[in-house]
Amino acid sequence: MTFAHPLWFLLGLVVVGLLVGYLLVNRRRRRYLLRFASLDLLDRVAPARPGRLRHVPTALMLTAMVLLTVAVTGPTEEVRVPRNRATVVLAIDVSLSMMATDVAPSRLAAAQDAATQFARDLTPGVNLGIISFSGIVNVLVSPTTDRAVAVQAIQDLTLDERTATGEAITSALKSIETFTRTIAGAEGPPPARIVLMSDGKETTGRPAMEAAQAARDAGVPISTISFGTTYGTVEIQGSEQPVAIDEASMRDIAAISGGDFHSAATAEELRTVYAELGEQIGYELKEQDNSRPWLIAGTLLVLLAAAASLVVTQRIP
Repeated sequence: MTFAHPLWFLLGLVVVGLLVGYLLVNRRRRRYLLRFASLDLLDRVAPARPGRLRHVPTALMLTAMVLLTVAVTGPTEEVRVPRNRATVVLAIDVSLSMMATDVAPSRLAAAQDAATQFARDLTPGVNLGIISFSGIVNVLVSPTTDRAVAVQAIQDLTLDERTATGEAITSALKSIETFTRTIAGAEGPPPARIVLMSDGKETTGRPAMEAAQAARDAGVPISTISFGTTYGTVEIQGSEQPVAIDEASMRDIAAISGGDFHSAATAEELRTVYAELGEQIGYELKEQDNSRPWLIAGTLLVLLAAAASLVVTQRIP
């Protein structure tokens, strides 16, 4: 919890002063009573006295003042708020290496399952676009809040030769730029992010690091997911080919663009990564005023103090 106007805490000194004054007045009153009054006569005149209960109204009032002091300092707390103006483009590698079965039932099938769940769970107000890339890049779905078309595009992914990672990033940036022009208003362009999932090295097209720098210049961070293992293989033209992941390149892309890197070697790990990204992308932390509970509690205690004073001392302090 933070406070918007912490200087108001100085009012606490007033509360402390009142407490000290109350204690001194009671001490003086008791001393004078013992000095000038006859205890035997006092017992006959007022056999029933409030005793310690007489302090309850004052204690309630001072506590209420503390709570109200906290309220005027403007306490705030961070809350998770769904994003309603954000753009995410999910770029999925569909090169032939995604046929590898080191992740059951295959890299592609596991990627489709996790990406589908990601699309369905993403905050409804976020605009989601889908891109597939191999040697060529296909913009399957432009950013939209319609999750049905995104899910269908993911389910219809097909494999092809080569890997053009840099071209995928470039196409994602163009997709974001085009979409942003259609919705940008007085609030400025919405925040945007690219989620790039790949299992291997790029083999053609624009260098990925150059495209990552362009993403950074455009203010679009890239969250990269390196998916697969170091021992994956695929059969191409009757020959077994190793298709180990390339974590180093994915780390570099994330670092250059100002994004974050993730890795997954199993279908479950991939689902976890997508779930984390969904939370990160779909929600933002905002400061929210939290003075109302303190104000309500302070007001209730003031009322209780008034009621207690009428019961105990027959007057409102």
